[in-house]
Amino acid sequence: MPRHLIGFALTLSLAAAAAAQTPPVVRTADPVKRGLRLTDFPRTIKVADNVYTYEDFHAGPEKFTTTNLFVVTDEGVLVADGQGSVPETKGLVDAIGKVTTQPIKYVVIASDHGDHTAGNASFPADVTYIVHPTSKAILDRSPNSWKPPASAVLVAEKKSLTLGGEPIDILFLGRAHTGGDLAVSLPRRKILFLSEIFLNRVFPAMRSAYPAEWLKTLDKAEALQADLYVAGHGFTEQPVVSREEIRMYHKALAAVITEATRLHTAGVPVDEAVKQANWGEYAGWTLASSQGPIAIRKVYEELDGKLR
Repeated sequence: MPRHLIGFALTLSLAAAAAAQTPPVVRTADPVKRGLRLTDFPRTIKVADNVYTYEDFHAGPEKFTTTNLFVVTDEGVLVADGQGSVPETKGLVDAIGKVTTQPIKYVVIASDHGDHTAGNASFPADVTYIVHPTSKAILDRSPNSWKPPASAVLVAEKKSLTLGGEPIDILFLGRAHTGGDLAVSLPRRKILFLSEIFLNRVFPAMRSAYPAEWLKTLDKAEALQADLYVAGHGFTEQPVVSREEIRMYHKALAAVITEATRLHTAGVPVDEAVKQANWGEYAGWTLASSQGPIAIRKVYEELDGKLR
């Protein structure tokens, strides 16, 4: 064999050996099944130069992560979402402080739910909040929620900004998990943080969702063709896995809606439909037992024309 072909074959052989030694990714939101220790969290993950995710556990009996994105520049830091309590969000702020001395300038409220906003008092008092008008209205009228300041920047469709030379797009792609879901796009890096639009291996949670519109919102997110999709719950993945997992989540959401629609069309009363629903492969996903009944009721509400 010619020398250059021998070298090429050796390179391929070494690459194959390295790949064989890399354990496959366990597709789950459960840290133990993933092969992680509970003491591994909270953790900060570098996903690109000056771009990080932060993962801490969501409160509740099933262990899975709430995930944030933060972008570090020489003009300050942008953070997407907080955690679910003041101490947990302080942990996020402290983790950012270990990465950079730059101040937090912007906080994007990508989801208005308490597990992403209840700890916002831990952010510096002078940050600029960015929020969808619907989410601001929800937070303003909720008696026990954190309230956005009057100075919050409202984004109904899109806001583009540049921070330290980094272009950042704040996008409303449509109603999904809430009425005011925002996404954060780093177009130069092809990174898209989707917050609760994308739940990585977590059963579709529909307490305040718009099921049919959620599917369309995912269509728009996937049409952006990001290299890396970051979920608001579930683990940060390698780019290729993240692209596979957002498609899997889209498939799961569609399957849940289809099953609920089947039962509705058959005239099964909603309380009985909750008992009869067959989630197939998604029955083993995190939160399936608690969120399945909620999904049935929400799809029925939508099909009955009661969802506004």
